[in-house]
Amino acid sequence: MDILARVAELRAAGRDVVSLCAGEPGGGAPAAVSAAAAALHASGTALTYTPALGIAPLREAIAVHYKRWYGLDVPARNVAVTTGSSGAFMLLFLASFNAGDRVALARPGYPAYRNILRALGVDVVELDCGPESRYQPTPELLDAAERVHGPLSGLMLASPANPTGTMVSRAELTTLARWCEAKNVRLISDEIYHGITYPVPGAPDPRGVCAWELDPNAVVISSFSKYWGMTGWRLGWALVPDDLLPAVDALAGNVALCPPAPAQIAAVEAFTEASYAEAESAVAEFAATRAALLASLPRLGWGAAAPADGAFYLYAELGPALAGFADSSAYCAALLEAEGVALVPGGDFDGERGTKAVRLSFAAGRDAVLEAVERIDRFQAAQRPTA
Repeated sequence: MDILARVAELRAAGRDVVSLCAGEPGGGAPAAVSAAAAALHASGTALTYTPALGIAPLREAIAVHYKRWYGLDVPARNVAVTTGSSGAFMLLFLASFNAGDRVALARPGYPAYRNILRALGVDVVELDCGPESRYQPTPELLDAAERVHGPLSGLMLASPANPTGTMVSRAELTTLARWCEAKNVRLISDEIYHGITYPVPGAPDPRGVCAWELDPNAVVISSFSKYWGMTGWRLGWALVPDDLLPAVDALAGNVALCPPAPAQIAAVEAFTEASYAEAESAVAEFAATRAALLASLPRLGWGAAAPADGAFYLYAELGPALAGFADSSAYCAALLEAEGVALVPGGDFDGERGTKAVRLSFAAGRDAVLEAVERIDRFQAAQRPTA
């Protein structure tokens, strides 16, 4: 957020800045969604509170989506529409855990997980997930965490993950789900980047594996923000197991009353054939940008990088490029001032090893990413000592 504030300041002063910070698709909502919203407002229809867990047509459309993508029969009553995936995290963390419970999550990882959990009095157990585990939790890491910290109450999993873009395979997710079942640990699966994946040809699960395929007691959280590009509409959802439904329903009515009514009504159109086609076109653009970035990466001379199986992030250690800087925060600050390129320091995602890494979002598109590579290369060349 500090970097984004500085980006705004520089742009206001007339600087040309390439911002690769935000995980935000630039294309916006599918045309049918935008048209539905425009028609709704033009009609003058009064917008009132909706049911706390969302309007029935949207919950039913989301349930059908799970049949389409995963072959799952999800009862619409188990779908909770929320104020973004952020609202889903708050509701499901509140419903699933008590103050003092221990919840494990990967480090590096999305910082809001640990921030929300800690704000609720939950003890966050960070798992040091490096390249050796493809930045994802393993049963061995969980066993080691329990030996040190005591029994766990929950596991927070993200696939594809932010910031690394790594995914767990069906076999790996099966192993984690069985571990959670045996230990009476609640699995919470963040699947907001499902659909934005770059599988090899013939991959058995091209969009990702839904945790409900393996564990109906898991919590699944998703969103309209990424695959459909609807970040500002603030609309997400959760698949809620039966035992949590009463608590989630009661909490939802107290925390936000309901998700935004116009966004809910318009979002039904996200599940049309045309909207899926638009989303797939955007994913193809992400894939092309990713390929161009990976091809350009060797010239930067950075260190180890996560494989970016999905989402639209590259998480990489700076390696030799960090020479002369205290940490990646100092590197990013200097890069922004010198060349007008904004990256996210890895310390946001990993307070230990992340101080030597950065996250680059390629959601900004191919031209922006390749321009950024040129500027980063020039910046790093200027840092090298001359003979």
